Amino acid sequence: MKKRILFLALAAALGSHPALSAELDVTPAVKHYANLVHANYEDTLNAAKLLQSAISAFLTSPNSATQQAAQQAWRNAREFYGTTEAFRFYGGPIDDEDGPEGRLNAWPMDESFVDSVAEDSTSGLINDRAFAITKEAISGQNERGGEENIATGYHAIEFLLWGQDLSESGPGNRAFSDFVDGKAPNADRRRQYLSVVTELLIDDLNSLVTAWRPGSKLNYRARFEGEGNESLRKIFVAMGSLSRGELAGERLEVALNSQDQEDEHSCFSDNTHRDAALNAIGIENVWLGRYKRADGSLLQGPAPRDLVAAKDAALAARTSAQIANSVAKANAIQAPFDREIVGAKDAPSRQRIQATVNSLVQQSKDLVAAANAVGISKLTLVQP
Repeated sequence: MKKRILFLALAAALGSHPALSAELDVTPAVKHYANLVHANYEDTLNAAKLLQSAISAFLTSPNSATQQAAQQAWRNAREFYGTTEAFRFYGGPIDDEDGPEGRLNAWPMDESFVDSVAEDSTSGLINDRAFAITKEAISGQNERGGEENIATGYHAIEFLLWGQDLSESGPGNRAFSDFVDGKAPNADRRRQYLSVVTELLIDDLNSLVTAWRPGSKLNYRARFEGEGNESLRKIFVAMGSLSRGELAGERLEVALNSQDQEDEHSCFSDNTHRDAALNAIGIENVWLGRYKRADGSLLQGPAPRDLVAAKDAALAARTSAQIANSVAKANAIQAPFDREIVGAKDAPSRQRIQATVNSLVQQSKDLVAAANAVGISKLTLVQP
């Protein structure tokens, strides 16, 4: 997907081969970061498995109640995935050349690539009975022929559960009968597609948990923990790239400028406001070295903030405050997001989004300064 490639390139531009301060022992912070990443991905996988169970129940007995339960399970699953996006942008397991990020979270999605839409009742892979619905085949179709030809991941599942968002005041309103034989064309293939694409989601998340699992001498985590200073650079790259390029730029500014529903992240479910907040929280988790697990326990340990505070306590405090401000501003964005972006420039809704963008832009500058304080030089964020 073009957007993903753009920001991988941006991350690479944030500096390489840094000369970090020899006085700082970065190893505890790097190892704790690995703990945090593994915990977040593990919770994400478990939430996706609950989503899979809810989808299975819906497909076994399609009705309003089971559909709504599956939709809520999708929202719950996104609560964990959203914070993991702070682990991207440095060529790690999620978005290296073979990484699954494009299969998991690519967007925006051309719905007609997968299923029928209001404008075309026969469009999509589901309605092409010559297309074999397998994990390999669906994965092979993802982004084939265009970056909006999304066939997999959270947003394909979202579209199948909600349908097109044709309402200004709410999400999509797909009828559960779309999955009932005799009530809608190709209902059998729609059930099969939703089941298989969810299996693929589980496989991809499993690969990330495995890559960051402790105790292995051969996985990505083992290498990451052994590259102390370089790994710290990657941690700052991820926070800075998500702050400015992806969240402030691609996800908020683009939609704010276009005022187009097609530019919102989770358009079918109207969950975009949570996407923004969770991304901001993910950055704060990494900066503070803390993560609240699904079971309510708190994972806390050495963090980038602590390393920066050892060199410049005032800068560390200012960066912490700015990141907290971004979280608060993102949490203030209201649903539905596609109504927040429309109107005059001074509309309260648009101002809420602009305030989030402004805070994230300043946050990215503070993170550059924080990186410089611990010896990471030439960390200049490319403008989106």
